[in-house]
Amino acid sequence: MKKLVLASNNAGKLREFQALLAPLGWTVLPQAELGVPEADEPHCTFIENALLKARHAAAHTGLPALADDSGICVNALQGAPGVYSARFAGAPKSDERNNALLIEKLKGEADRRAHYVCVLAMVRSAEDPQPLIAEGEWHGEIIDVPRGAGGFGYDPYFLLPEMGQTAAELDAALKNALSHRGKASRLLIERLRGLG
Repeated sequence: MKKLVLASNNAGKLREFQALLAPLGWTVLPQAELGVPEADEPHCTFIENALLKARHAAAHTGLPALADDSGICVNALQGAPGVYSARFAGAPKSDERNNALLIEKLKGEADRRAHYVCVLAMVRSAEDPQPLIAEGEWHGEIIDVPRGAGGFGYDPYFLLPEMGQTAAELDAALKNALSHRGKASRLLIERLRGLG
């Protein structure tokens, strides 16, 4: 088995990537297990932040590394909260405060279109000149009243008009099939298979 460090300490992401990459012969380890401190996310794009986190983990461990950066982009807010989605309302991070601020900023806005973005970056080494990049988007619109008990973050406010449900109302398997992270993960797997 080949070892890969996940530039995250999120247990849910770790389980997801372990399940996805095990059939390809990869053992995925969380960065905390290898003593890697969390990287800053100073950039204004998802791709730059994901790549920085992957290179940071690879530099600390000498192992290939995988990182993701994701968030929600709202048309009427010129793409905000974007890379600041998790900390939109400031510290400490709070889904409840982030959602309240989003709804407040959308008062009176007719255009409620939004999309989730996930960018995955995998590097074979810290200086890898050709990282694997995979991106997924999930389009919907923002509603004022939350619906559903599943998911996290902005999911209760993220309506999928064609389904008549929010991301928080979908069962986990369907959400994973449709979501930005699911799309990016499948693309990454295809690219890894192509490498042999």
